[in-house]
Amino acid sequence: MFRSRLALLALLLSPFASISPAEAHGSHGGSGEALEAGEFDFSPLVVIEGGGGFDINLEDSPKHYSLGGSLGGVFTWGLGNGANLSIEASIGPSLVWGEAEHFYGKVHAHDHDDHDDHDHEDDHDDHAHDHDDHDDHDHGHGHGHGHDTDYKRTDIRGFLQIKYAPNDRLDFAISWLPYYVTKDQGDDIKGLKNELGAKMTWAFGDGDVDFALGDSFSDLVDGIFVSLDHRQGWESDGMWVGNYTDPRLGIGFKYDKLNVRLDGGPRLYVPGSYSGLDQRTDFAAELSLSYELSEKTELFAQWQQTHSWEDAPGWGEGWQHHIHTGVSFSF
Repeated sequence: MFRSRLALLALLLSPFASISPAEAHGSHGGSGEALEAGEFDFSPLVVIEGGGGFDINLEDSPKHYSLGGSLGGVFTWGLGNGANLSIEASIGPSLVWGEAEHFYGKVHAHDHDDHDDHDHEDDHDDHAHDHDDHDDHDHGHGHGHGHDTDYKRTDIRGFLQIKYAPNDRLDFAISWLPYYVTKDQGDDIKGLKNELGAKMTWAFGDGDVDFALGDSFSDLVDGIFVSLDHRQGWESDGMWVGNYTDPRLGIGFKYDKLNVRLDGGPRLYVPGSYSGLDQRTDFAAELSLSYELSEKTELFAQWQQTHSWEDAPGWGEGWQHHIHTGVSFSF
C-alpha cells in the first residue's frame, strides 16, 4: 500500500504526459532547430486528445476509448556544433470507457492465483499503452471479452522523455510512460502501470520536403528515415507483460501546413512468462498527420495498426487498430 501511494505521489509531483506532441506530429531526425552552445529554451505545452482501440482480431472484437488532456513542456539546451539535449514532460487525466490503456500484446491469462496477492484468473485483460508515441499506442486483449464500453473512471497518465540529437538527422531518446489506474474495476487493477522505451531515429535527408513549394516525387528521399524502438511493459500489480522491438522504415513530407508521416516494419515481440506463449514476429505501422492552424496551435491524428499471424490462447490472428486525435498548444 505504501509503495502504491509513493508511486502515485511521484507521478503527481512530476510533469509527465502520455504521448509526446512532437512524436504525434510526425517529426523525425534530430530535434528541430539547433540552439547555440549554452542557449536554453522552454516551451510550455497543452494537449487535448482522444483515442480508441479496436482489437478486431480477438473474440468479440473488444473496444475501448479515452478522452483527456495534458499539461507540460519541453526544455532544450544547445550543446554546440548543431547538437541539442531536450527533456519533455507532462501529466494529465484520462477518462476511460471500457478499460484502461495497456501495453501491447498482453493476453487474458488464467490460473495465476499465486501472483502478487491478486486472483488473476479473471483479473487480467491485455492492457497496453502510446504513444507515441506514444506515442505510444497499440493494443492487445484476451478472448472472451464483450463490448462493455461504458464509462468507467478517470485515470492519470504521463510521459517523460530525454532526447539527445547530435545533429539535425540523428537522435537518441529514452522514455518513461507511467499510467495510474485509480481503482480496481473489471479487469483493471488499481496501481501504477509502467512502460520504458529507448529509440534511435536517423533521417536520410533534411526532412524538408514540401510539395506546396514545388518539390517533386524524387525529393521524397530527403524525407526517408529509419528508426529502432525497444519497449518494456509492466502491469499495475508489477507483472512483467513483455517487450517488443520495432525496426521501421518511414517517410515524411509536407503539403503547405499539412505534415504527413508514415512508417512500418516487423514487431519482434517477447511475451511475459505468465502468458505461456512463445516469441513471435508481428507487423506494425503508423500514419501520423498534423495540421498547423497557427504558429502555436496544431491539430494531429494518428492511426496505428498491428497484424499478428499467431492464433493462440488469449491472442488472435489478424489486425488491431488504435486511433488518436487531438490539438496541441505551445506558448
